[in-house]
Amino acid sequence: MNVALGLERPTTRLKALLARKGAAILPGTPNALFARVIEDLGFEAVYVTGAGLANMSLGVPDIGLVTLTELTDQVAAICDVVGVPVLADADTGFGNPVNMVRTVRALERAGAAGMQIEDQVFPKKCGHFQGKEVIPAGEMVQKVKAAVDSRHDGDFQIVARTDARAVEGFDAALARAHAFVEAGADATFVEAPMSAAELEQIAQALPVPQFANMVFGGLTPALPQRELARMGFGAVLYANAALQAALKSVHEVLGSLKHTGSLDEVRERLASFDERQRAVDKERYDALEARYRE
Repeated sequence: MNVALGLERPTTRLKALLARKGAAILPGTPNALFARVIEDLGFEAVYVTGAGLANMSLGVPDIGLVTLTELTDQVAAICDVVGVPVLADADTGFGNPVNMVRTVRALERAGAAGMQIEDQVFPKKCGHFQGKEVIPAGEMVQKVKAAVDSRHDGDFQIVARTDARAVEGFDAALARAHAFVEAGADATFVEAPMSAAELEQIAQALPVPQFANMVFGGLTPALPQRELARMGFGAVLYANAALQAALKSVHEVLGSLKHTGSLDEVRERLASFDERQRAVDKERYDALEARYRE
């Protein structure tokens, strides 16, 4: 890590990362272990995915079932073990503007460098599901204002997402994003655009950093980072790539174990014992144990 960069607050580092408009890739994580892997691979920030938390921690779909307490518990655990900035998916903010105040303060205390909030009707749905609904634009504007007013750290990033593309159309979604910027959002996120042309227009039309969401099997074309950087996106989310990779691997490895009664045929799919201990930084805990041994 650059020494000067390391002295900056995570909030300030995330703000600068988005301001570069270089389409920084933010892989999603549902837990602290995956967050450590993301940092170890050299990514500059971590995204705590609401869908991943619902799927992996609760075993339920992304339909608004995660609570604020469950989210902040995971964010705190992640922030304890990584040094890169952590952006948290806070869904709808868990209520009205007054609830939003509590959500911002809770996530700041947990160590997040920023939060993403959206304009869906609660309980929300995955941005690539059918049947979404959005709250009135004015109501979301007030929630954005509440979030901006509530943060103690002025660099804590408020990312305002709109799901109106699927409900009211593309032009309405852009208008909402503009309103969120006027309300003080640091970045905006038009969810589920349907074409490369729409992505290009989003990046050009809005004055603050923009987010693109690359969902494997989703509605938005999966453009490479270099193309999104050319357009000027601030960040690209791969919210559930780690979860999807893990789910497929678990199915294959445990399926083989069930079928053959051993791990012989899937040994190459398994991290070694040493790799697993490295992933959780066991050497550091060994050193602590030795330091404080009587």
